[in-house]
Amino acid sequence: MCTVSFLRVNESVIITSNRDEHRDRENSAAPAVYNHSGMKMIYPKDAKAGGTWFVAGEQGTVAVLLNGAFESHIARPPYRKSRGLILLEIAGANQPVLFFSEMNLNGIEPFTVVLFQSGELHELRWDGNARYNRKLNEYENHIWASATLYSPDVIEHRKKLFEQFIHSPMEITVSRVYDFHANNHGDDENGFIINRQTGMKTFSITQAIIDPETIAFTHADLLQDKQFAETMPVKRATIKS
Repeated sequence: MCTVSFLRVNESVIITSNRDEHRDRENSAAPAVYNHSGMKMIYPKDAKAGGTWFVAGEQGTVAVLLNGAFESHIARPPYRKSRGLILLEIAGANQPVLFFSEMNLNGIEPFTVVLFQSGELHELRWDGNARYNRKLNEYENHIWASATLYSPDVIEHRKKLFEQFIHSPMEITVSRVYDFHANNHGDDENGFIINRQTGMKTFSITQAIIDPETIAFTHADLLQDKQFAETMPVKRATIKS
């Protein structure tokens, strides 16, 4: 939930997320297919609150959570509901963007959601006081990092690494995107795979490859060295031609 990239490769979209947590936090349950109001959704379940940070739905929706909005904030618990549960509510809505604009977010800790749905890419933010919806160009490549873990300078440096990667003469493939996310880039504190002296480390890498007819969902549990893969048919084509 702390680093997310979005890449468009021909007719496919690749969304990849690194989850960074404190090593004392209980690891999540392996991804599984769940039924939410008749809709199939794939996600790893957070052991603490039962929510998730990365979910794919059979209607072609993929939503990924990052902690914080625009800048680091001071946590003021208790909060009314986990952000991971809020993510499931957004992803499970028939119109996720409209649902976000109308849902009650009072008492919810700040967050950012990267949402790809019906061929459109949205960046949804809640800063604790106001909500923001920015529609992004779904034919461009994007990267995000959690404002609670990375300073503005570090976020900018990571963007430069991402730009170097996408402008490399080598062809962008799913495996190369994964390898990019699975690299500390010479920096255990602020690379894409972190292992900080404070105890923060990268727990997992989750990836969804969205094609017009399927979503291929993969999850690498880095703590237990376990892999998960599932392909889910999409009910209708959601990528613009």
